[in-house]
Amino acid sequence: MSRTVAVLLALVLVAPVPAFATAGDEWRFRVLLDDREIGSHRFTVTERNGERVVESDASFAVKFLFVDAYRYVHSARERWRGDCLESIEARTDDNGRELRVRGVREGERLDLATPDGRASLPGCVMSFAYWNPAMLEQPKLLNAQTGEHAEVRVEPLGNEPLVVRDRQVLAQRYAVHADGFRVDLWYAPGNRWVQLESRTANGQRLRYLIQ
Repeated sequence: MSRTVAVLLALVLVAPVPAFATAGDEWRFRVLLDDREIGSHRFTVTERNGERVVESDASFAVKFLFVDAYRYVHSARERWRGDCLESIEARTDDNGRELRVRGVREGERLDLATPDGRASLPGCVMSFAYWNPAMLEQPKLLNAQTGEHAEVRVEPLGNEPLVVRDRQVLAQRYAVHADGFRVDLWYAPGNRWVQLESRTANGQRLRYLIQ
């Protein structure tokens, strides 16, 4: 379970700002494993000197007999110009395993230092930017925890009713497929990301519910 949770969390930690986000925008999610709340994840967006800065903080604890059986803590800070990543600084404690990703754009490439070494990615790099619908059109996305530039496939699943903050809305649903896992996403009218769901390796249901 822990590896799957860590991978899923890594894919929501860094993202460019969508067209509908404004300076000072914020997303707060409750995180549930099956029907048990295990933590929270907060994103904030601010505009500074013509750039947008995205900061995220996540903290999760899965308990067994009142003791933490698995713990995940992550913080990240990114600078974006348009939809292109200019820099990234991300730190993760994955149940005691320390991970760090650093990146800076140099000319037409994003130079990265990752847990597995160094990498240089050409062009405009996007992350797993669930809150940016432009992400759904990308063939490859950056994993903020590992630094991997992963191939993805996005499957539209149509519209369905969804309860968001005690109100029912007609949300658009997508499935994002990438190397052994699937994440389902829901967007409320106005293309605002409001929910995430996936399954862990042992079949547990992992959900992000917007507050």
